[in-house]
Amino acid sequence: MTEQAVPQPPREIPAGWYPDPEGKPQSRYWDGASWTEQVGPLLPQAQAPAPTISAAFVPVTHDASGNPVSDRSRLAAALLCFFVGVLGVHRFYVGKVGTGVLQLLTFGGLGIWALIDLILILVGTFRDKQDRVLLNW
Repeated sequence: MTEQAVPQPPREIPAGWYPDPEGKPQSRYWDGASWTEQVGPLLPQAQAPAPTISAAFVPVTHDASGNPVSDRSRLAAALLCFFVGVLGVHRFYVGKVGTGVLQLLTFGGLGIWALIDLILILVGTFRDKQDRVLLNW
């Protein structure tokens, strides 16, 4: 009967618990020079690194369906709509000049049209003249 040789890790590995070199569902202790007979429970797998806060500010170029996203700022449109929405300025900002003029003449549909636009902008379904969604803040 021949025994399989247990793979020996390089010597520079520090002492500690590692997954079993024979592939068994357990961990073994490496004393810095050789594997010991001490066994323990299976070690948890390494977790993926948590996303950084800067990843939240990377502009999105396509939505979930693969359609291109508007290059206009959602925050700018929301602020324009909130402060001067009855004048239709947010619609001029996204290139919808015709409906911007209508909002200007009707005072934002007496405020109702501007309020609906503000909700659409905040929810993320408002679109620009090229029918692209405003997603990037």
